[in-house]
Amino acid sequence: MASSHGSAHGLADSTGLTGPHDGRAWEGIIRRYAAFLPVSEKTPIISLHEGNTPLLPAPRLSERVGADVFLKVEGANPTGSFKDRGMTVAISKAAEAGARAVVCASTGNTSASAAAYAARAGMSCAVVIPEGHIALGKLAQALVHGARVVQVRANFDVALDIVRELPSRAPIVVVNSINPDRIEGQKTGAYEVIDALGDAPDVHCIPVGNAGNIMAYWRGYRDYYAKNLSTRLPAMMGFQALGAAPIVLGHPVEFPETIATAIRIGNPASWEGAVEAARDSGGQIRAVSDEEILEAYRFLAVEESVFCEAASAASVAGLMKFGVPKGSRVVCVLTGHGLKDPDLAISQARVPVTVDATLDAVLATLELGE
Repeated sequence: MASSHGSAHGLADSTGLTGPHDGRAWEGIIRRYAAFLPVSEKTPIISLHEGNTPLLPAPRLSERVGADVFLKVEGANPTGSFKDRGMTVAISKAAEAGARAVVCASTGNTSASAAAYAARAGMSCAVVIPEGHIALGKLAQALVHGARVVQVRANFDVALDIVRELPSRAPIVVVNSINPDRIEGQKTGAYEVIDALGDAPDVHCIPVGNAGNIMAYWRGYRDYYAKNLSTRLPAMMGFQALGAAPIVLGHPVEFPETIATAIRIGNPASWEGAVEAARDSGGQIRAVSDEEILEAYRFLAVEESVFCEAASAASVAGLMKFGVPKGSRVVCVLTGHGLKDPDLAISQARVPVTVDATLDAVLATLELGE
């Protein structure tokens, strides 16, 4: 539906060329959904053809929870996470303003996305990360894309406090989710869900870390509802890790701990917006343990053939733990690809055995039978 409403004739792309737009989804979210985004013909579109990610039916999960469940596989974005949706808009708007450098604090995915899109735009990128609290796969992405990465001896929340102050000392644009353009881009995930299903789901399950994404999806669902492009609004169910659950607890967590590094955040920047999204939609924000996250992580890989990062599995862990009304249509957002954290993946897998290089030895080990 949205491709017919979101065309942007004459918008400049990252090469400076202009031309008509035919609504093809692979052209990226700005071209597809321009009518819903803060862009104009003056906006240079910095895109890696993000968005248009799969909405995958999950038959075994559906059977387990007694609902009709779909997985929004955001690991299919260019840098492997949902962050690309917001980053294409944030970097495009920064380019429109003449920025030459951007900065972010990150637990991983934001740094990878910011570095990639900044490189596409010809900008420099600085990243501030908490020492020892970022998956190596994500850090490698930021470094390979040419970002200048600085580790601070503190958690993410302190890193973000430092980043917030940098623009007062240097000509640089912050591209964390405190940048409103990030939230505007991320809301397009909700548009794609409705475009694929024909209407909004009954329940939307999503991990909550810095809390911008639950707020963004809720905004997106409301946009389509206001334009009569959907007939209902979903209950927004957000899930934090038990060791990093400040919204659930009602106070910041000074030393957040969880195996799900992407949501290891003790004082979310979008706390108020997340609470409003859950409350206004008739949903909730609840907590799941690391053990429950890992159970969901393994279930998705083995039963649904989807390899996501641990934080992504929080949405499914919450669904499995708390359930939904029977027969509900449910969308679970899987925010990032499993290769973002290969060390965790290896720790959850069976170690390969070594045998003699003979057919009999291989057959005996594989236990294939006669």
